[in-house]
Amino acid sequence: MQRQQRILSSIISLAAGAFLGLGAASQAQAADASGTWSFTRAGRGGGDPVKMTLKLKAEGEKLTGTLSSPGGQGGQARNTEISEGKVKGDDISFSVVVERNGNKMTTKYSGKVSGGSIKGKTESGRNGETQSRDWEAKRDK
Repeated sequence: MQRQQRILSSIISLAAGAFLGLGAASQAQAADASGTWSFTRAGRGGGDPVKMTLKLKAEGEKLTGTLSSPGGQGGQARNTEISEGKVKGDDISFSVVVERNGNKMTTKYSGKVSGGSIKGKTESGRNGETQSRDWEAKRDK
């Protein structure tokens, strides 16, 4: 009887270990944020939407890259390095700091990578208030 209980206990321990191992393996297979992504944001003063291009590289939990936006009035595109980039499973976050007329504006991006899209929120300060918006980027082919 004791032998059967030890065998049953061993089987349960092995099954639990295998189940936990599968969970860890699925986390290791998290979506890859590396690549080129495109999204639009509202134009200034209610103007036409503006296409943005995000080039990301994920290495472990570190995320680096650039955000490209068209230049004003048809000028040259502006490429801005992202900062504070992080990856945790399918979740990403980073900041973009833009300087205009001597003023720095920081926009914080967060989102979840799922297949060919990233969906999340942006936060930026304006007139002393934090504004939050939804954003969704699609992976370029």
